[in-house]
Amino acid sequence: MANDDTIRSYRDLRVWKEAMELAAECYRMTRAFPREEVFGLTSQIRRAGASIPANIAEGYGRESAGSYVQFLKNAQGSLKELETHLLLAVKTEMASPGDVKPGLDRAEAVGKMLRGLIRSVQHAGA
Repeated sequence: MANDDTIRSYRDLRVWKEAMELAAECYRMTRAFPREEVFGLTSQIRRAGASIPANIAEGYGRESAGSYVQFLKNAQGSLKELETHLLLAVKTEMASPGDVKPGLDRAEAVGKMLRGLIRSVQHAGA
C-alpha cells in the first residue's frame, strides 16, 4: 500500500502545488490593476505566474533527467521574471509593497523548492 507521500504525478509535487497557488495569487492580485494595463503588466504577471507550474508539469513528463532539469530551470526563469514584474508594479504604484509581499514570499519559497528538486534530479540522473 502506497503512503500519502508517493509521487504518482507532477500534481503530487509540493513545488507544483505551491507554484499553482502562486499563479492563482497573481490572478487575484492583478484584478485591482488599472484596466489599461490588461495587455501590459497584468498580462505579464499572469503569464509568468502561470508559466512556473506549467514548466514543472511539462518537465515531469519528459523522458530524460536532463530535459526535466531544463524545464525546471525554465520555471526558475519565469519565477525571476515574475518577481521583477511584481517589484515593477510597486515602482509604478499599481500595487503597494504590502500587496506584493505575499507573492514575493511565496515566490521565494517556490524558488527554494525548485533548487532542491533540480539538485535531486541531477543527483539521481548522474
